[in-house]
Amino acid sequence: MMEPELQRTGLDDAAQTGHLLRPGNTNCGGCGMSVALQMFRRAAGATRVQLVLPACCAAVAAGGFPFTAYGAPVLMATFASAAAVATGTSQVARLNGDDVRVVCWSGDGGTYDIGLASISAAAERNEDILFVCYDNEIYGNTGGQRSSATPVGAGTSNTPAGKTEPKKDILGIMAAHRIPYAASVSLAHPDDAQRKMSRALEEKGFRFLLILTPCPTGWKSEPAMGIELVRLAVRSGLFPVIEVEQGTRWSVNVEPDFSRSALERYVSMQRRFRNSVTAADYLARQADLQWQELLIRTRNTSSAASCE
Repeated sequence: MMEPELQRTGLDDAAQTGHLLRPGNTNCGGCGMSVALQMFRRAAGATRVQLVLPACCAAVAAGGFPFTAYGAPVLMATFASAAAVATGTSQVARLNGDDVRVVCWSGDGGTYDIGLASISAAAERNEDILFVCYDNEIYGNTGGQRSSATPVGAGTSNTPAGKTEPKKDILGIMAAHRIPYAASVSLAHPDDAQRKMSRALEEKGFRFLLILTPCPTGWKSEPAMGIELVRLAVRSGLFPVIEVEQGTRWSVNVEPDFSRSALERYVSMQRRFRNSVTAADYLARQADLQWQELLIRTRNTSSAASCE
């Protein structure tokens, strides 16, 4: 059991407590973001981290002041400014000779949408921060509204009949900044996830990780089925598991089999698709288009390597 005073002050870090997100936090049962934080903690090992959180479920999980559910120092930022706050924090740490890793831990609302300008600016300057987007495909802690990460056909509180626009390619956008490292992370493939998290922590410059994190509340799914949903999303091609180095070297880490049965099971396990009878068809077409683009990118990578 945590010493009450230590838990109250929040002066401890993950290396001392053994937890980046402590037991007893307020997150929903089956929260994919909670699973991602625990995986990230294991990847960090003894590495010291400082979290910067914009408005998101992760910010709510900290609990009420002066107590905290986190085992690392945390700075709260406005929705749009997490990358800017992290930039200042990283610069101060560098000036003080502190080797702490500054990590933005943001939902898709603060990444794809409201925070995109400051993220782009920090990436363009190649600031020494790691930006992690835990993507639950909605504005989770404000009622489950659609974001530009919401997939086509998914119902939300303000698109009850299903979203009509496809999901934004945030990884492609970040890769276009030519940052040192960007990758997508599957919680259903823990070895690959740990490798990518460890590498992202070790690299210098701006790094970006995209993690698909099921939200049972917003996805209207069973809490125990989160990892299975990620596995089906990867298998069906909906969520490509890839990494990009320097914005030009693209590689696929987990090959999908584009199973139609996996896609239909993925849709059927989430009641957010219940009002869209053609959701599976929409998603299949979207997956096909994104993989056509991805194969072009990986072929271009192979062609460039052969010319070197």
